[in-house]
Amino acid sequence: QVQLVESGGGLVQAGGSLRLSCVASGQTSSTYAMGWFRQAPGKEREFVAAIRWRSGIIDYADSVKGRFTLSRDNAKNTIYLQMNSLQPEDTAVYSCAATRLFVIFTANAYDYWGQGTQVTVSS
Repeated sequence: QVQLVESGGGLVQAGGSLRLSCVASGQTSSTYAMGWFRQAPGKEREFVAAIRWRSGIIDYADSVKGRFTLSRDNAKNTIYLQMNSLQPEDTAVYSCAATRLFVIFTANAYDYWGQGTQVTVSS
C-alpha cells in the first residue's frame, strides 16, 4: 500500500504560478512511476506529467510543456509540480498518483491516488 498526500493548490490569476507537492509513504519500493493527473468539471481525467522513478525520466503532456516542471526530492519521497503561466483552462483538481506497472500516460493503470488539490485560474 502507498499513501499519497498532495498540497499546494489554490486560486491564481491567469499568468500566475503555483507549486504542488505530493508526499509518498508506505510500500513505495515497487513504484515504477509517480505523476500528476488533472480533471476539470465535465472532462475526463488527463495526464499532466510523470517521473519514472528509477531513471528519472520525466514526461509531460503537450498542453503543459514549457510551462510546468516536475521535480523530486528522493530523501523526502516527494514530487513537485511547478506550474507557471497558468491559464483558465488549467483549472482542475490535480491528483498525484503512483503505479507499479510500466505505464506512464494512462490513469487507469495507476494503483494509488492522493485526495486531490484544487487549482483554479481566474481571468
